[in-house]
Amino acid sequence: MEPCFDIAHLAHVEMYSNKFEESLDFFLRVYGLSLAGQDENSAYLRAWDDYEFHTLKLTRHHTTGVGHIAYRASSPDALDRRVKAIEASGYKVVGWVDGDLGHNSAFRFEDPFGHVFEIYYDTVRYSPPDDEKPALKNIAQRYHGRGCHPRRLDHLNLLASDVSEFRRFMETCLGSRVTEMIQLDNGRVGGCWFTINNKGYDLACTEEHGRGNARLHHVTYATDTRDDILGRPTSFWKTASTSRPVHTSTPSRARSSSMSGSRPAIASSLPMPARVSSWRPIGSRSSGRRPTGKRGRPGD
Repeated sequence: MEPCFDIAHLAHVEMYSNKFEESLDFFLRVYGLSLAGQDENSAYLRAWDDYEFHTLKLTRHHTTGVGHIAYRASSPDALDRRVKAIEASGYKVVGWVDGDLGHNSAFRFEDPFGHVFEIYYDTVRYSPPDDEKPALKNIAQRYHGRGCHPRRLDHLNLLASDVSEFRRFMETCLGSRVTEMIQLDNGRVGGCWFTINNKGYDLACTEEHGRGNARLHHVTYATDTRDDILGRPTSFWKTASTSRPVHTSTPSRARSSSMSGSRPAIASSLPMPARVSSWRPIGSRSSGRRPTGKRGRPGD
């Protein structure tokens, strides 16, 4: 597939919480994000080196889940091209919606599994308060070293019952390219890693084995630490007895916390360069089946 650069980068992820105050406290105090703004229903959170006004939108809801995934287009013309491609694709179109504290109007659409996506161009530039202003001009906010000190949004992992169909959706609607994939011994695609720019990947999709719809597996932020200048990604996930659970944890080096009040989640985190993660849920939080086959670049 020819590279398409109509989309600039992954912008933010909206997550639902039925324990809003507890979740907000976790992300600010334990995980280490900063509050960029807040309205009646949502808190807009960011890491200190994020491009966007916010990269995590935490919204009050009757259950947990993922609200939507947002990408920013590279130009107004690129946004128009993507909208026309989505409208002609046959996938479900929601249409134009109002923006929020972080951006102006956005175009929304859905994948075949119920995940809601949006794309936009006009964005709000983050202006840090005086105590968060950086000394350097090439970062948006000073390094504060709070919690897990996440540096920027890295990627998310969604679940789908048919990864091959999800791949067609990503290629058609967003112009994404597959950089890695898991092909099982029976020929079925068990996982795909996607990029819309020159990153290794910004979104992954793996097989859904829990018979759920529109589920999120994890969201990962890259970090820089004082003892590991290359940084390491930190992921969070949360279990809940709903059809669309969101999973929350901190890396193994930090204290684990669970917003649901159940036993702490467990994750492994290896000292690897920023924007590269290598970990998996342990025990019952995984799919229950280890994939057989190979993982490699398409065509290998």
